[in-house]
Amino acid sequence: MYDRPVIWAGLILIGLVAWAAICRWLLAGPRGDVEAGLAWRFLRLYARVVHRLRVEGEEHLPGGRSPGPLVVVMNHTAGVDPLLVQAACWFEIRFVMATDMRHPAGEWFWRWARVIFVDRIKGEATGAREAIRHLADGGVLGIFPEGGIERPRGVLMPFQPGVGLILSRSRAPVLGVTIGGTPDARTAWGSLVRPSRSVVRFHPIYKPSDGLSAKELAAELEARFREWLR
Repeated sequence: MYDRPVIWAGLILIGLVAWAAICRWLLAGPRGDVEAGLAWRFLRLYARVVHRLRVEGEEHLPGGRSPGPLVVVMNHTAGVDPLLVQAACWFEIRFVMATDMRHPAGEWFWRWARVIFVDRIKGEATGAREAIRHLADGGVLGIFPEGGIERPRGVLMPFQPGVGLILSRSRAPVLGVTIGGTPDARTAWGSLVRPSRSVVRFHPIYKPSDGLSAKELAAELEARFREWLR
């Protein structure tokens, strides 16, 4: 028979090993901290259970937690799009979002997620400069170049010139992502709770053509998306 101190020592050791394993599991998330790791694990579970997320082209994802500089460009089908894409990536994506979509109720989340806001109404360049600095520091940037959710559904809208400006200034590689099967909800927020069978497809990373203007780079990117979605 083992005496009580030995039993307690064994239980404590098992508890420490289990805690270390849990922390290591959580630290494997995009940011490398426990809080973000827990949020990412929950996000992956949410994407699989609520949206039955299927990921294709994972072989095109770069390795490591810091694969930047990299611009992740996506078509925009529903408000849930950025959550699904982030759930499929093991590196953190800082998403670019229009200031007029900055609902005060989500301010804590915008700050925590480090969203980069751009003012598409006034046309101020503050957000674009922050996005370019983030890429210069080796970060990953997420952009929805259509400037809004596709309407009518499934029809790619013209790309805004802002994405071309960021590509021309940063010269960062592009990871194209096409999204489909997301909820057909009336509002962006409604798509978060409505079940779906969503698909996120990653395409090969490519380097934007040299010598093109911002407008031409946006057009080149749009042509690729139209080919991918055809």
